[in-house]
Amino acid sequence: MIIAFDGASIDGSGYRDVADLARRSPGWLDAAVTAWSAYGLAVFALLMILGWWRARRVGAEAAVAALAVPVVTALVFALDDVLKFIVREDRPCQSLRAATLEACPAPGDWSFPSNHAAIAAAAAVALLFVSRRLGAVACVAAAAMAASRVWVGVHYPHDVLAGLLAGALVALASMLVVGRLAPALARRMTAAAPLRPLLTAS
Repeated sequence: MIIAFDGASIDGSGYRDVADLARRSPGWLDAAVTAWSAYGLAVFALLMILGWWRARRVGAEAAVAALAVPVVTALVFALDDVLKFIVREDRPCQSLRAATLEACPAPGDWSFPSNHAAIAAAAAVALLFVSRRLGAVACVAAAAMAASRVWVGVHYPHDVLAGLLAGALVALASMLVVGRLAPALARRMTAAAPLRPLLTAS
């Protein structure tokens, strides 16, 4: 028998307040937030591609850092899934029986920490190592993604805060390691003809 953690005692009242606000908000706002919650991660993928495209014109080491961004983001996703399985927190829409904008995930689809928030934070922090401008845009988008997951009703506030923190810290540590390895990786990848186009625009 799986015993799931109930996070309602942490900030269940805050979750209810957000859910009530969402129900009272204009339909166009709820539709926009729901769309962002569902499809907004694609924006981070586009920012990664743009960051890599620009980095190729800067130099091979910059391109290596840019190529590391999706790898680091995937690592964060995997670690977040492991943490979800360890904690096994029920979704708030299950525990509190709240009406939500987004369909409540099935039992066993655990809530803590938020995958969306962790992925968004990881991508944003990693992108800061590639381009401060793109990273800043991604940071704003990550905050919006985290807030949207509470707004649509599938996460407690603490879920998304933990996701943001976990994603940011793992990405920071990973990109610092990448920075140390970038010169050697750039030399090896540049020497391999099939990989050279990934690192240089010429």
